Amino acid sequence: MKIEGKEYRTIWYERNIVKIIDQTKLPHQFIIKELKTVNDAINAIKIMEVRGAPLIGGTAAYGLALAVQESNDKEFIKKSAEELIQSRPTAINLKWAVDRMMKKLTVVNSKQILDIALKEAKEICDEDEKFCKNIGINGLKIIEKIYNKKKDTVNILTHCNAGWLATINWGTATSPIYHAHKKGIPVHVWVDETRPRNQGANLTSYELNEEKIPNTIIADNTGGILMQKGEVDMCIVGTDRTLSNGDVCNKIGTYLKALAAHDNNVPFYVALPSSTIDWKIKDAQDIPIEERSSEELSYIEGIDEDNKIKKVLIYPNNSKAMNLAFDITPAKYVTGLITEKGISEASSEGLKKLFN
Repeated sequence: MKIEGKEYRTIWYERNIVKIIDQTKLPHQFIIKELKTVNDAINAIKIMEVRGAPLIGGTAAYGLALAVQESNDKEFIKKSAEELIQSRPTAINLKWAVDRMMKKLTVVNSKQILDIALKEAKEICDEDEKFCKNIGINGLKIIEKIYNKKKDTVNILTHCNAGWLATINWGTATSPIYHAHKKGIPVHVWVDETRPRNQGANLTSYELNEEKIPNTIIADNTGGILMQKGEVDMCIVGTDRTLSNGDVCNKIGTYLKALAAHDNNVPFYVALPSSTIDWKIKDAQDIPIEERSSEELSYIEGIDEDNKIKKVLIYPNNSKAMNLAFDITPAKYVTGLITEKGISEASSEGLKKLFN
């Protein structure tokens, strides 16, 4: 996808260095950052210079390649893999990518290991780009159906950033939107601001603007009244981990959007590549829910009158805050899962039909 008219992916390898778009600086500054060590990759994941389940997976894969580049000692590589997995616990793509890398790296000799690591990391990223493109092609059918019935702009509500900045390219929730736009279908996106880190405002709106797709930022709690007023035709969100029974773990606030959509008969879709499916955990209560620093709530960043990025405290000094990063939407509130292989019911039977 494009930034200022130039095509980018979110991560790439160039001359022994992994390069990323530093998403903590967006939308005010566009900075390409270099990752030279596995610790650089771990830190980038922890502080959310990269974020979004598929991109975290791609970064972890390249992080292991950087570890191999530092040392082909098996214990160092194993320790690096463990530290990468612990860097953010909720998104399943991270562990999936590390496990896939380690499966390759444990059976090769030291002379081949770096080439194998780089090749596998690239394949993981290339595969995600392909999957996300296919998610868009499959999800486009839903938007087309609404447009053919409505004969007017299709209003889509999304939550957080499940755009190309959260993946390698195309995005998950945004991919059908991008495909509809490229086909000439008029779309408008309601962009949840998504407190506390404002990924909707800072990232989703930013990338939609770059692709010249009409969008409007709204406070997180505005979606319900828009649905009541008939101003939302469908919802599409991403996911950090979806269980085999169709339960969806995604950015905090997703569950409340699903409830509002259910109450107002608005279709609620979840877009995901198969790497985001957790086939092992059966009970949603067993999903590790990340609790991040309360400072993400109590402080906010923006541009001041001197055009400098400034961080300010917005809560009372003595107040406590709780910052759970994800919630769980039960499958019964999900209209369908949009995957690279097609659209399925949010159920064990639906997913098995696609992936067995």
